[in-house]
Amino acid sequence: MYNKKGFTLIELMLVVIIIGVLVSMVVPRLVGRSEEARVSAAKADIHANISVALDLFELDNGKFPSALSELRTKTGKGPYLKRAPRDPWGNPYVYVSPGEQNPDYDLYSYGPDEAEGGGDDVTNWEDEK
Repeated sequence: MYNKKGFTLIELMLVVIIIGVLVSMVVPRLVGRSEEARVSAAKADIHANISVALDLFELDNGKFPSALSELRTKTGKGPYLKRAPRDPWGNPYVYVSPGEQNPDYDLYSYGPDEAEGGGDDVTNWEDEK
């Protein structure tokens, strides 16, 4: 009798098949998560970071800025932002004051398609989901 050590071809194929099944179950759950993370980051920027800077600017100056670039200047107690805000897709946020949707200002990103409309825009006038 020989004392052979090692794996047979069938055992190796079985392990490869099991790994393949596990990967096929996990990968579909992870696809699309990066886009969801970008949308969440845009919502956080709009509803917290930039909105707070806009509110502080308004408190110090008695009015909202005419452009987001004013948040970077030394007016009042500013600057209110260190850098020009860009959405997670690399585009500048759209800011309109006075706003059409809100009386004070509208602040939004065009979202993943980088075009206005389409149902994927991230705005400050829609409730957080």
